[in-house]
Amino acid sequence: MEEKYKVKVNEEMEFQFTKEQISAPDITRYSSSEFHILKNSRSFKAELQHSNFLEKTYTIKINSKPYQVKISNELDLLIEEMGLSLAAAQVFNDIKAPMPGLILDVLVEEGQEVKEGDYLLVLEAMKMENTLTAPRDGIVKSIGVKKGKTVDKNQLLIEME
Repeated sequence: MEEKYKVKVNEEMEFQFTKEQISAPDITRYSSSEFHILKNSRSFKAELQHSNFLEKTYTIKINSKPYQVKISNELDLLIEEMGLSLAAAQVFNDIKAPMPGLILDVLVEEGQEVKEGDYLLVLEAMKMENTLTAPRDGIVKSIGVKKGKTVDKNQLLIEME
């Protein structure tokens, strides 16, 4: 069975892709956030401006125009089709590393009150900076990492109450 993805752009346009279609364009990486894409004999300059791996949302500038992109995989699509929401049923107390990487900055302190979406820390993974945000309003109970330290996937970074 082939993996499928749904991509929503600027909350206006939706596209469906297979993993093979995603791999089809000719992409050259210039830096950790800048790319050149060749698709159907057309040239595009792309820059990743912001990424949130937990929410699967990205801001990508293509040929100087920014786009807000949300990517859904097969599990996300099934949950949506069934009318369920994992986020509504869960209260997140633990912020874990979505992938192995290096902590570039810790932006909060223990005891600090945070609102949903506030920046918590910056994780560098695969040569890209990823800012992890608060999944809900709360208070930072403990911070399990320090700036400059490496982390493993699923390692506890921040505990909230």
